[in-house]
Amino acid sequence: MVELEVEAVDAIAEEVGPLDAPEYVLFGGKGGVGKTTMAAATGLASALDDTRTLVISTDPAHSLADMYDVHIGPEPTKLLEDAPLYGVELDPTATVENAESPFGQSLFDTEGPLGALLGDGAMPGADEAIALQQLLTSMEDDRFDRTVVDTAPTGHTLRLLELPDLLDSFLGRMLSWQQRMGNVFEELGGVMGDDSDAQAEFGLDELAEQIQRLREALQDPTRTDFRIVVVPETLSLVESQTLLDRLNSFNITVDTIIVNRVLEDPGNVAPPDVADAFAVPDTEHCAFCRARWQVQQSALHDAQKLFGHRQIKRVPLLAAELRGIDMLRVVAACLD
Repeated sequence: MVELEVEAVDAIAEEVGPLDAPEYVLFGGKGGVGKTTMAAATGLASALDDTRTLVISTDPAHSLADMYDVHIGPEPTKLLEDAPLYGVELDPTATVENAESPFGQSLFDTEGPLGALLGDGAMPGADEAIALQQLLTSMEDDRFDRTVVDTAPTGHTLRLLELPDLLDSFLGRMLSWQQRMGNVFEELGGVMGDDSDAQAEFGLDELAEQIQRLREALQDPTRTDFRIVVVPETLSLVESQTLLDRLNSFNITVDTIIVNRVLEDPGNVAPPDVADAFAVPDTEHCAFCRARWQVQQSALHDAQKLFGHRQIKRVPLLAAELRGIDMLRVVAACLD
């Protein structure tokens, strides 16, 4: 068996301890590996360190509210009375219905005036484009010092990360189209005015600047920490390697891999007074536990080879439901 060293946590205090992280912390990975749990626990640790923290969910199937056991809406919601923790679940589907172009039609209506402009290089899905716009706005909200993002499953996350380049191309088409049509509008009474007026009318300047700021932030390891969450199974590792390769192609640094639901004694990563509250997997007498542990050991060995030069953190599989502030404190301690 391959044993990975895990530093035991001395105590889970009322205040989990300072979170060593930059202003943006993003969690990505395969669907169902526990990204929301890790984001919620990280946001909690950040807020308990008295850092004004916003936790954002971009996953269409939101579960952030379930983690904190409170209602969370499309606008920042205060989650704790005694700590500066806020949450928001982005709702691009509702927003896209109200996204109008200067012509009074939906900006993403393929039958509208922009339909011909988009042509073969179709704009990304409207919901993903709106999610990006909402994410940009939330990440730049100066009311918060740190933003923790629970991303959608790998495929959706990659499409979201591709949007800045795709939108750059889209903006280029818009400007090219506007330049070609400028004379026509001038003959119709200067509906669009000069180039700068038309560009401002579409909001292209602001959007282009936001896209550039997002790209610069994501590519700056002093500002952004992208963490990949996996479970100790081969398929999860394979998909995570794909995500890691794509992030590298975007020049986004990944320094931390979180292996979730490891079938081990919680006492390895939590103090006795906490660990004693959880059932311990019996790999000696339980044939099922022993078989699962052997599968996980093989995956952990592969993870060490794939991600060995990165920081690898392990979170045990807990018998209790991971929901509510108390349980998130336990996870936060494992991530410390």
